[in-house]
Amino acid sequence: MHRYIKGARSERELINTLYGKDYSVMRSAGSGVNSLSPDIIAFKGCKGFAFECKAWDNGRLAIEHEKFDVLKKWESNTGMETMIAWRMSGKGWFFIKLSEMKRTEKAYSVTKNVALKINRRMDYLPGC
Repeated sequence: MHRYIKGARSERELINTLYGKDYSVMRSAGSGVNSLSPDIIAFKGCKGFAFECKAWDNGRLAIEHEKFDVLKKWESNTGMETMIAWRMSGKGWFFIKLSEMKRTEKAYSVTKNVALKINRRMDYLPGC
Protein backbone atom coordinates (compact mmCIF):
# COMPACT_ATOMS: atom_id res chain seq x y z
CA MET A 1 0.00 0.00 0.00
CA HIS A 2 2.88 2.36 0.75
CA ARG A 3 4.04 2.16 -2.88
CA TYR A 4 0.56 3.05 -4.16
CA ILE A 5 0.30 6.04 -1.78
CA LYS A 6 3.75 7.29 -2.80
CA GLY A 7 2.87 6.91 -6.48
CA ALA A 8 -0.51 8.65 -6.16
CA ARG A 9 1.08 11.51 -4.21
CA SER A 10 3.74 11.90 -6.91
CA GLU A 11 1.10 11.89 -9.65
CA ARG A 12 -0.81 14.66 -7.85
CA GLU A 13 2.44 16.61 -7.52
CA LEU A 14 3.04 16.39 -11.28
CA ILE A 15 -0.58 17.34 -12.01
CA ASN A 16 -0.25 20.44 -9.81
CA THR A 17 3.08 21.38 -11.37
CA LEU A 18 1.68 21.08 -14.90
CA TYR A 19 -1.46 22.99 -13.94
CA GLY A 20 0.76 25.74 -12.51
CA LYS A 21 2.40 25.97 -15.94
CA ASP A 22 -1.02 26.49 -17.58
CA TYR A 23 -1.58 22.94 -18.80
CA SER A 24 -5.02 21.37 -18.70
CA VAL A 25 -4.42 18.07 -16.92
CA MET A 26 -6.31 14.81 -16.29
CA ARG A 27 -5.41 11.77 -14.19
CA SER A 28 -6.56 8.45 -15.58
CA ALA A 29 -9.25 6.61 -13.66
CA GLY A 30 -7.71 3.49 -12.16
CA SER A 31 -4.24 4.95 -12.46
CA GLY A 32 -1.81 2.55 -10.82
CA VAL A 33 -4.31 -0.29 -11.10
CA ASN A 34 -5.12 -0.86 -14.77
CA SER A 35 -2.86 -0.99 -17.78
CA LEU A 36 -5.24 0.55 -20.29
CA SER A 37 -3.87 4.09 -20.44
CA PRO A 38 -1.11 6.38 -19.20
CA ASP A 39 -1.46 7.87 -15.71
CA ILE A 40 -1.71 11.53 -16.76
CA ILE A 41 -2.52 13.45 -19.91
CA ALA A 42 -1.77 17.14 -20.27
CA PHE A 43 -2.67 19.71 -22.93
CA LYS A 44 -1.49 23.23 -23.66
CA GLY A 45 -2.49 24.93 -26.87
CA CYS A 46 -2.33 22.33 -29.63
CA LYS A 47 0.26 20.18 -27.83
CA GLY A 48 -0.58 17.13 -25.73
CA PHE A 49 1.54 14.80 -23.63
CA ALA A 50 0.82 11.48 -21.94
CA PHE A 51 2.77 10.32 -18.91
CA GLU A 52 3.29 7.03 -17.13
CA CYS A 53 4.48 8.18 -13.70
CA LYS A 54 7.04 6.43 -11.54
CA ALA A 55 8.48 7.55 -8.21
CA TRP A 56 11.30 5.09 -7.73
CA ASP A 57 14.55 5.58 -5.89
CA ASN A 58 16.24 2.60 -7.53
CA GLY A 59 19.08 2.91 -10.00
CA ARG A 60 16.89 1.52 -12.78
CA LEU A 61 13.29 2.03 -13.80
CA ALA A 62 11.45 -0.79 -15.58
CA ILE A 63 8.11 -1.07 -17.39
CA GLU A 64 6.78 -4.55 -18.14
CA HIS A 65 6.39 -5.42 -21.83
CA GLU A 66 2.58 -5.42 -21.74
CA LYS A 67 2.38 -1.93 -20.21
CA PHE A 68 5.02 -0.62 -22.61
CA ASP A 69 3.02 -1.97 -25.56
CA VAL A 70 -0.11 -0.19 -24.26
CA LEU A 71 1.84 3.08 -24.03
CA LYS A 72 3.23 2.65 -27.56
CA LYS A 73 -0.28 1.99 -28.88
CA TRP A 74 -1.59 5.05 -27.01
CA GLU A 75 1.13 7.18 -28.60
CA SER A 76 0.35 5.79 -32.06
CA ASN A 77 -3.44 6.15 -31.71
CA THR A 78 -3.44 9.66 -30.26
CA GLY A 79 -0.35 11.23 -31.81
CA MET A 80 0.51 12.48 -28.31
CA GLU A 81 4.11 12.26 -27.21
CA THR A 82 4.03 9.59 -24.49
CA MET A 83 6.78 9.50 -21.90
CA ILE A 84 7.78 7.99 -18.61
CA ALA A 85 7.77 10.68 -15.92
CA TRP A 86 10.32 9.58 -13.32
CA ARG A 87 10.38 11.43 -10.01
CA MET A 88 13.73 11.05 -8.33
CA SER A 89 13.99 11.98 -4.67
CA GLY A 90 15.79 15.29 -4.26
CA LYS A 91 16.14 15.77 -8.03
CA GLY A 92 12.58 16.25 -9.29
CA TRP A 93 11.00 15.02 -12.52
CA PHE A 94 12.78 13.53 -15.52
CA PHE A 95 10.98 12.65 -18.74
CA ILE A 96 12.03 9.61 -20.78
CA LYS A 97 10.72 9.03 -24.29
CA LEU A 98 9.54 5.51 -25.00
CA SER A 99 12.20 5.21 -27.73
CA GLU A 100 14.88 5.77 -25.06
CA MET A 101 13.85 2.70 -23.08
CA LYS A 102 15.94 -0.44 -23.65
CA ARG A 103 14.23 -3.78 -24.17
CA THR A 104 15.33 -6.58 -21.87
CA GLU A 105 13.99 -10.09 -21.52
CA LYS A 106 11.51 -9.09 -18.81
CA ALA A 107 10.82 -5.38 -19.36
CA TYR A 108 11.78 -2.10 -20.95
CA SER A 109 14.14 -0.15 -18.74
CA VAL A 110 16.28 2.93 -18.33
CA THR A 111 19.00 3.55 -15.76
CA LYS A 112 19.15 6.54 -13.47
CA ASN A 113 22.47 7.54 -15.05
CA VAL A 114 20.93 7.57 -18.54
CA ALA A 115 17.94 9.62 -17.32
CA LEU A 116 20.29 12.12 -15.67
CA LYS A 117 22.39 12.32 -18.84
CA ILE A 118 19.31 12.91 -21.02
CA ASN A 119 18.25 15.52 -18.45
CA ARG A 120 14.82 16.15 -19.99
CA ARG A 121 13.06 18.29 -17.42
CA MET A 122 9.85 20.32 -17.13
CA ASP A 123 11.08 23.04 -19.50
CA TYR A 124 11.00 20.48 -22.34
CA LEU A 125 7.20 20.52 -22.30
CA PRO A 126 6.17 23.53 -24.36
CA GLY A 127 2.71 24.46 -25.58
CA CYS A 128 2.14 25.77 -29.11
